[in-house]
Amino acid sequence: MDLCVTIKGVSFLLQTGMGIFGNSVVLLAYANIICTEPKILPVDLILCHLAFANLMLLLTRCVPQTMTVFGLKDLLNDPGCKVVIYAYRIGRALSVCITCMLSVFQAVTIAPAGPRLSRLKHALPSLVLPTFAGLWLLNMAICIAAPFFSMAPRNGTVPAFTLNLGFCHVDFRDYLSYVINGVAVSVRDFAFVALMLGSSGYILLLLHRHSHKVRGMRRSHGGGAETRAAKTVVTLVVLYVLFFGIDNVIWIYMLTVPKVSPVVADMRVFFSSCYASLSPYFIISSNKKVKAKIVCAAEQDQPSADNQESSDK
Repeated sequence: MDLCVTIKGVSFLLQTGMGIFGNSVVLLAYANIICTEPKILPVDLILCHLAFANLMLLLTRCVPQTMTVFGLKDLLNDPGCKVVIYAYRIGRALSVCITCMLSVFQAVTIAPAGPRLSRLKHALPSLVLPTFAGLWLLNMAICIAAPFFSMAPRNGTVPAFTLNLGFCHVDFRDYLSYVINGVAVSVRDFAFVALMLGSSGYILLLLHRHSHKVRGMRRSHGGGAETRAAKTVVTLVVLYVLFFGIDNVIWIYMLTVPKVSPVVADMRVFFSSCYASLSPYFIISSNKKVKAKIVCAAEQDQPSADNQESSDK
């Protein structure tokens, strides 16, 4: 196997394995939290849904990509490609939308209370599930064109205005369809990124202006939790925007050429999936609830392992 192909395959394998494991751990930890704790904060539900969206993205894009890099052919037929590409597009869209939702909800949570804002703060928990439903419906509608252009790879040359994903082709057939699809996706992404940057900037401004008040709040459990959550949200947004910027620089380049090199497409996939692979580890390291559940599960497994070792002796 060629050295470059080997490096690419190992990179995708590590990214995919780390991402699936990390997001699965976060989902299991939050499932335990939801089942055992009487009150669930909106930020916990949103982080749980973010882990699900990132896991969906990795399973539908990075897993087949990794298998293709290692030489596996004919993974999917036409219907399989349509389902996988549609699910990937929705997962990728939900990742940006839920990160934005996380930033906006956290900004409202720590904002100074006023007559109207107090009512909104009180209503936040009841708005989480309807917002999830709205984001799913919005992105299912925006991504509905993807299945119509997706197909299994054909023998021969790749037509112009076709995204060669290796395991599937997305053939837009003409330049107008190619550009309209790219613009629709980019406008949605940039709108949500602008909103998340605005809300994150507001969070930073509040933390800076009220630093003395925040230090006082840390004496109480609630204030400390809100401050930690705010810092977690801002860091997740910075992480997303970093990889979003790299992803979209490559995407804009891809829109300007009729035939995209597989190497360029692979680079875009890798950088666009970095957030999905790295974010769960930041959530684990910064969220005390998730970390406590993982430590508790590890401690429960340790005695059983010790007992097994004793019985073997």
